[in-house]
Amino acid sequence: EVEKHSGVVLKGKPVSGETADRMVLKKARWILAKLDVVEAVSHDHITTGSRLPYLGKSYYTKLVVAPTTNQVDVVFTHSQFLITVPSLKVEQETIQEALNQFYRERALEKLPPRVEKLAQKTGFIHQGVQIRRMTRRWGSCTARNRIIMNSDTIKLPYTLIDYVIAHELVHTRIKDHSRSYWSLLARHVPNWKALDERMKALKM
Repeated sequence: EVEKHSGVVLKGKPVSGETADRMVLKKARWILAKLDVVEAVSHDHITTGSRLPYLGKSYYTKLVVAPTTNQVDVVFTHSQFLITVPSLKVEQETIQEALNQFYRERALEKLPPRVEKLAQKTGFIHQGVQIRRMTRRWGSCTARNRIIMNSDTIKLPYTLIDYVIAHELVHTRIKDHSRSYWSLLARHVPNWKALDERMKALKM
């Protein structure tokens, strides 16, 4: 398992150091991919050289000081994040708020059309899409079938974004996580178990 602050964690029956090394080497590609995704949703301190996530990849970040401005502005240029700040002494909380606003705007732009596209493809009927920053869920479906997407979902690759959307669309018909729910999800997302494991590896 790959955890945010612990790195690679082997769970299960105790094994020797040599066996553990072999297991890590065997799964090297998988581990690197997981570390990249975990890094893609965790960014505690932002400065020049930081890597920030967007649509499943992490990008170089550059802080630019502009004394004439009194606010923090975040721009993504296809290859890096440019964050304009009034001073390098600006609070990390202020930078984080600006970054959250950037993610929210991109989520508002990209997620609702994607929900609609998957809804049409699968035949599920929803009552609109809402974007909200949540600390415990990637998405939810209300009793009235309104789909709520976590704005942080925009940090994930489209394969995981689509899984979150499909997961919530199935809830428009089945509200619980019964066997019937998972069976219906499997009809539309045959590899849902693998995708679900990838989501569980992400620490919110």
